[in-house]
Order: sequence, then C-alpha cells, then structure tokens
Amino acid sequence: MATVVTPRGQPHVDRLDRIWSERPGILGWLTTTDHKRIGILYFFTSLAFFGAGGVEALLMRTQLIGPNGHVLSPAAYDEMFTMHGITMIFLFVIPMTTGAFGNYLIPLMIGARDMAFPRMNAVSYWIFLCSGIFIYIGLASGHAPNAGWFDYVPLASKQFDPGNNIDFYGYGLIFNGISSTAASINFIVTIFKMRAPGMSLNRMPLFCFAFLAVAFALLFALPSLSVATLFLELDRQLGFHFYDSAQGGDPLLWQNLFWIFGHPEVYIIILPAFGIATSIIPAFSHRRMVFFPLVALAEILVAFLGFGVWVHHMFTVGFATITTVYFAAASLIIVIPSAIQLFAWITTILTGTPEFKTPMLFIIGFIIYFVIGGLSGITVAAIPFDQQVHDSYYIIAHFHFVIFGAAVFPILGGMYFWFPKVTGRIYHEGIGKLSFWLTFLGTFFTFFPMHIVGLLGMPRRNYTYPPGMGWTALNFIESIGSYLLAVGLVMIVVNLAVSLRRGPQAGNDPFEGDTLEWSTSSPPPPYNYPVIPTVTSAYPMWDKDDRALDNRRLERGEGVLERGHETPATSAEDAIWDEILTMPSHSIWPPVCALTLAGMFAMLLLQHYFIALGFAAAGALVLIGWHHKGVSE
Repeated sequence: MATVVTPRGQPHVDRLDRIWSERPGILGWLTTTDHKRIGILYFFTSLAFFGAGGVEALLMRTQLIGPNGHVLSPAAYDEMFTMHGITMIFLFVIPMTTGAFGNYLIPLMIGARDMAFPRMNAVSYWIFLCSGIFIYIGLASGHAPNAGWFDYVPLASKQFDPGNNIDFYGYGLIFNGISSTAASINFIVTIFKMRAPGMSLNRMPLFCFAFLAVAFALLFALPSLSVATLFLELDRQLGFHFYDSAQGGDPLLWQNLFWIFGHPEVYIIILPAFGIATSIIPAFSHRRMVFFPLVALAEILVAFLGFGVWVHHMFTVGFATITTVYFAAASLIIVIPSAIQLFAWITTILTGTPEFKTPMLFIIGFIIYFVIGGLSGITVAAIPFDQQVHDSYYIIAHFHFVIFGAAVFPILGGMYFWFPKVTGRIYHEGIGKLSFWLTFLGTFFTFFPMHIVGLLGMPRRNYTYPPGMGWTALNFIESIGSYLLAVGLVMIVVNLAVSLRRGPQAGNDPFEGDTLEWSTSSPPPPYNYPVIPTVTSAYPMWDKDDRALDNRRLERGEGVLERGHETPATSAEDAIWDEILTMPSHSIWPPVCALTLAGMFAMLLLQHYFIALGFAAAGALVLIGWHHKGVSE
C-alpha cells in the first residue's frame, strides 16, 4: 500500500519539525497540547485505574469463592463493589475509548493536525486525572463511596450514610463530568470542521461516526447525572429535600435522573467498541465494510434510541403498566440497529478473506459475547421475567457480557491493532494469541455461570452466602475464571511492554489498513501529516493514486501549511476547504486550571465554602491568564 513519505532533510519537513516540536522532558508532557500525547496520557492513566478496578473485582471474587467468606467485611465489600463500578465505567472504559483511542486516532483518521481546541483537550485530561485521584482519596482515607455506582437514595442520604463516603461520589462525578463534557464538545467540532478537504460525511470512517454519536450522547446524558448528584449534595450538605419523601421529595426522582444518564451510558460505552470493530474487520478481512451507510446510520440510531429506554431499569418500582410496556417495547426496538451492525460485521468477514491475527481474534470474541449479552438483554426486556431476576446475579451476567465482553474486548483488540502505529514496533503474535484465549476463556468462566446462579436465586451485592444453597460450585468456577482472566490481561500488558523495547520495526502500514492514519509514519510526527491528505473515497489508504499524489504535492510544497502552527478547517457536510486556522501550542494553563477545580471540590467536600469560593475565583483568574496572550479557544 502507498504511504506518504516524510524524508528528513527536506526543507518543508524540517520546518514543520521545528514549528510543531514539543518541549522536552516532564515539562513537555505537563504542558502538551498534542492530541497524540494527550491520548497516551489518557491511555496510561486509564490503564492504571483498570488495574485498580481489577484488584477490587478479584477481592470480591475471592470473598465469594466459597460460603461464609472472611476476606472482606460487609462494609469493605460495599466499598469494593461500588469503587469497582465507578472505576470501570467513569475512570476506565469512557476515558480509555474517548480519551485515549478517540484523542489519538480521530485527527489522524480525518487528516487533521490536532483537535479543534487543543488546550481544552489538555484541560479535559487533567480534570479527568484530578477527579480520579479525588475519588480514590476517599478509598485511601477510609471513606470510599459505598452505595453502589448507582448510589440509590435513601441509602445514600445523610440519615443512612452520614460520613463523607457519598460526598466523594457526588463531587467526584460532577468533577469528572466536566472533563467528559469538554471532550465531547471537542470531538463534535473536530469531526465536523477539521476533516481533510474531500472527506465529506459519506467518506468519513465508521470509527468517527461511532465517536460522533458518543460525543452527542455524552453531551445530552451528563447533565442529568450532574443535576442528580447536585441535588443529592444539596440534600446532604445544606438540608434540602429533593429525595426526602417525608418532606415532599421523591426517592424515585434520583432513579429517573440517574438512569436517564445511566442507560445511554451503556451505549456510550459500547459505541466506541463498534467503531474499533469497524476499523479492524476490513483490515483483516481484506475487503470493504458491507452496508457502510446502514452501519453509519445504525451507530447514530443506537445513541439516539438509548435515551428512550431508561425505565427498563425500574420495572419493579411500581410504575403503571402502560408505562412499563412502552419502555419494554423501546428496549426491544433498540435491538434493530445493533443487529444491523452485527450482520454487517459477520457478512464482511464471511465474504472477505479473513486473517485471524490477534486483533481480529479479539473482535471475534467481541461478536460472540455481544450476541450472548444481547440475547440475555432481550430476556430482561420482558417485564415479568425482569421482575423475577431483578437484583440477581443474572443481571450481573448480562451487563458484564455487554460491558466487558462486548466493550472491553475491542479495546484490547485495538491496543494490539494500533500498537505498531503508536510505537513503530510489532507485538509478539504468538503471545498475543495466547493472551486472547486466556482472556476469552477467563471471561466466559467468570460471567456465564452467573446466569445460572442468578436463576437459582442468588442476589447481587451480598457480601457472602450460606452453604447448601446450590451456589458454591458455580461461585468457585466464577472465581477461578476471574483469576484466569487476570492472567490473560496481565499477559497483554507484558507482551506490549516487552514489544515496545524488543519488537521488530513495524513500518507505516503493517496490517494494510484502510484509514488515513496508516499513511503517515509510525509513530506519527507532531504535525501528523507533512501535507494535508487527498481524500476521494471512504477508504483513502486503498486509493493508491491519492497517496502518490500526496507525495508529489509534498515535493512541490503544496498543502504543507508551514508558516506556523496551522491546520485547515473545512465545511461541515462536504469538507470543502474553508480557512486555515492557527492553532495554540503548549501551555501550562490546563493543568493549573484542573488543580484550581480540584481545590474547589476538595473544599466543598470539607464544607469550607468560602475557601471553595476562593479556588473558584482563582480558576477564573487562570482562565483570564489562559486567554490573555496567544490564541484563545
């Protein structure tokens, strides 16, 4: 496949190197606005939180390996399953997909040199990091959130949980939501306005359609969670009564506000996995994606329909029958766009010449587990069945097949797939395949028996169980499966870490991918492309004439944009060249801004409201300094 050659010593390239180079050392990483560096920061931070969430899961499975376990106390178990849920959803899956994969790849895929708002991109990372540390300070100080990741009231009210445990949850998620909101705005503007000339919407990679859908879903879902947690903190800290039924409030208000966010959140988690799958499948099937327009539309529809099904989490609260029937029907309808994508993936593989390397194996595992999770999801859309298995281990089995099997497997496949692009090295294929099989089997033995033990009546969230219930053997299998899964995940990390130092050189396009990122060097230079790419189809890397044209344009100095920190802006629909933008470079303001916000939330937690106001004022001064000199955003 043709690639864009970027020979050092060429005047245009040398000038771009000088203009776009980052500061060296730690200061360079602290002040960076390069989307690739920010993506790498997201990756390693999310990976660290993934490790923490995994340890929490292993502690729970060790506690439940047999009856009457004594590894964790009841209070510690409450904290573990709460922190596990918060960590995996808010501190791993979302930041790993949108923050790491989205940040690193989207500008490369659309032929841009950076995100639309580089400094806002940086501040979203630093806020994410500070919010994660903020929540984990609660665990380290013995005040970890302990009412579940859903934090139902009245259990989360001051009356039943008077410590700071729930406040770490409430303020931490509001803090974290600021990061996700900023990132969502950035993705939307970047995808609509920064595409290379010629990359009209119908030529945009399916990966980008998935992330565009996620960005809009986050933007509309997060306010509901932020309002819910704000009301909760007003109840807890200032004596309001939003959720106090004795004073005219309503505990169900929390459930409605939370699940208006919480169910779109499931699709916010799964849609990036769909995007990763649609990048890996064509590359290893050696053919174009079947039903490209339908898959793009289905990705958008999944995000849209996800906002109309939240009450299927509440079939047991006593709503009117007509209400529950509507949401049951909506829950079944959302299967349609998911099935469109499923059939497109399978048809593309079957009609191509598939090559089952490690990334492709993880996508096959994803498809299998997505089917299992989807079928169990259809069963709980049936109201009488859901009322019987609600709050049992059957539900845990269902959402872990969806969230872990269907969302995390593409992340693991994507780590292998884009590892050569990010590092310039090739991973060890044999160890990669072994890590897949350990992870695949570990996932199956951890979560599939939960369907059975749930049907046998084992309730979720119980820290132990008595003997003689028929649950012991199944829990033993689940716990052994979790250890096997942990070994597989550790093997992935070790494989990639060793390959980073010892792996053979990858070249620009080792997998013959179809999207633009494979046309530049591995790893990409700070400016991504020495010449703004030519795009005439949805598969630009398979258009050899266009890539050859890019090389000729580079030789002529055409489309290089070497007068400054420049990138083109294009029209939203047809990607017609609009203007040339001068982008901001490195800045110390984003981490400083995040620190002022961290100080404000810490003082709110401690009820030092005037000091919190002082940190807010300091944050305003930081924003003034941010915009005083240089390019504003």
